[in-house]
Amino acid sequence: MSPTLNVKGSDSGTARILGSGTSGVAELLVFHPVDTIAKRLMSNKSKVSFAGLSPIIFREHAAAPLGKKLLSLFPGLGYAAGYKVTQRIYKYGGQPWFSDILSRNYKANFTNVFGERKGKMMLQATAGSLTGIGEVVLLPLDALKIKRQVNPEAFRGRGVVRIFMEEGTTLYRGWGWTVARNAPGSFALFGASAVTKDYVFGITDYSRATWGQNFVASIAGAVASITVAAPLDTIKTRIQNANFESKVSGTMIVRELIRNEGPSALFKGLTPKILVVGPKLVFSYTLAQSLIPWFSKYV
Repeated sequence: MSPTLNVKGSDSGTARILGSGTSGVAELLVFHPVDTIAKRLMSNKSKVSFAGLSPIIFREHAAAPLGKKLLSLFPGLGYAAGYKVTQRIYKYGGQPWFSDILSRNYKANFTNVFGERKGKMMLQATAGSLTGIGEVVLLPLDALKIKRQVNPEAFRGRGVVRIFMEEGTTLYRGWGWTVARNAPGSFALFGASAVTKDYVFGITDYSRATWGQNFVASIAGAVASITVAAPLDTIKTRIQNANFESKVSGTMIVRELIRNEGPSALFKGLTPKILVVGPKLVFSYTLAQSLIPWFSKYV
């Protein structure tokens, strides 16, 4: 008989929603421009040189004044807000929920297979991987955000409701590649973070980590996650930024990318992502981990 799914954890569901949601809003305001730059670099199919960066990043605003250039990095902010805040609530609030399920029902199995110390870290990583797989339900919002950032012509003046009605399941194009990216990526994020807290700081109760410890652990987790997921993320981005009627498969994109741009093109956009891992996680992962326990005192 399967075990009862007792999912009651130390933090309330409301606290997890408020803490992770707040971190998502803060991250969006600061890092949406960086995300736009990374997506445009990943979508660019020509050889990249330093002199040619401006037209790739700023598009038709490459010769515009600085203020207009910066504003051009905020396309699709409405879609980004809907996606980012929802994603952070799900990811940062959902991973502890999966962790509660695994801890209360399968902790002994992890301990028997990996030992007590490594079993606890593997449990956190597995909970992260399950969270990443479930994140595929948010794919339509992610697809609209990416199209708005790199291929706004695909909208043809249509609003979000009309797009959902007309495009339907095509908004889930690339879902398989998204799952293939999220499962190992989220495993690496939460797993490397747990390893850092355990082996570097000697923390046995991860929820008691300080701001500084969460910050360092988050950097380790995010660098591991971004690096592991980078090739699949590039493929997913190219599938999603195509016009709605495009039927190009991920396999065809891989073949053309390697033939025309070389294998290193799979890691396009990796550098700007890694360069913002530290401050980005101050506003997202570290903030969520600190705010969730704080909100739990009141709700």
